[in-house]
Amino acid sequence: MSAIEDTAVPVFVRRAMAEPMPAPITSTGWIGWVRQRLFGSLLSTILTLLALYLLWLLVPPLVRFVFVDAVWTGTDRDACLPEKAGHAVGACWPFIWAKLPQLIYGFYPDAERWRVNLTFVLAAALLAPLLVPTLPYKRENAIAFFGVFPIIAFFLLVGGAFGLPYVDSHLWGGLLVTLVVAVTGIVASLPLGILLALGRRSKLPIIRTLSIVFIEFWRGVPLITVLFFATYMLPLFLPNSWTIDALLRALVGVALFAAANMAEVVRGGLQAIPRGQFEGAMALGLGYWQMMGLIVLPQALKLVIPGIVNTFIGLFKDTTLVLIVAIFDLLGQLRGALTDPNWSAPSTLFTGFAFTGLIYFCFCFGMSRYSQFVERRIDTARRR
Repeated sequence: MSAIEDTAVPVFVRRAMAEPMPAPITSTGWIGWVRQRLFGSLLSTILTLLALYLLWLLVPPLVRFVFVDAVWTGTDRDACLPEKAGHAVGACWPFIWAKLPQLIYGFYPDAERWRVNLTFVLAAALLAPLLVPTLPYKRENAIAFFGVFPIIAFFLLVGGAFGLPYVDSHLWGGLLVTLVVAVTGIVASLPLGILLALGRRSKLPIIRTLSIVFIEFWRGVPLITVLFFATYMLPLFLPNSWTIDALLRALVGVALFAAANMAEVVRGGLQAIPRGQFEGAMALGLGYWQMMGLIVLPQALKLVIPGIVNTFIGLFKDTTLVLIVAIFDLLGQLRGALTDPNWSAPSTLFTGFAFTGLIYFCFCFGMSRYSQFVERRIDTARRR
């Protein structure tokens, strides 16, 4: 008789798998996320509590200043004076509404501001399809944005042709100048930086030496010095009959300065590519430019996307330095608006800098988030 028959205990054998039990509520969902990320250890708990305390100190006063105690309507400084309002006054938003045209257009003639608006609309209409990966006709769109649009924008903003009145660049200002300087520097710096990075790695001594000298010179001087030299010193070395627009000189200086910094970012990506990629391309019979354009550069640029976007963001913020050469960008127009005695109030200064800071943050944060989107999209290793 078997051992099972010797025992009087009945035997039960499960023929189906037991249903899985739900995970503990403390390790799933938002509760699990909070517990794991914010309170996972003693140090993490201390840092979380400290961060919450700092937010408690900073956020409520900011909300009160921007929204709760803010003044939303008014025609002059009296609306933003505490003694006139009879209570604590926060942000003076009527000052922003009154000075908004100046902050956007500078001293661009009122009757011609439609040209600036049209330029902004065309730029957005051509740039948006380039940023959406699923939309077709990328090559035609790129040609229109990088090749055709600059010419159209030049004639629209400057005028002097096709029946458009001429508008001197000294009248430009505000967000218009900020975007012109930033976009020109960004668009010009990347291809120039790639060429300089390739030149620095070239086997031809003359090209390599010239590239090194150019990069080290422009990286070794501050942007303020570049702008000052381009605006005030360069005309001293030119014939008296030569006149170069001040904004154009600043644009060239910014583009060359950004290109030198971009070259080092791209060079770091090129050095990270294994030598086997170069040898494999040469084994396939590809020429130098085919090898770089089809094999090496796509991989190198993919590796240095954070560095490239960081350079773009730094360049966008550095556009404020053109104020040193009497070119009134967004921040320069704000400083000019603050001198208006009709809006001289204690909160006007903080309101103006908060508004311009928000504009800079939106542009820079947008570039940062889009670069992260591009990184996730082209990260083939993680998708596998």
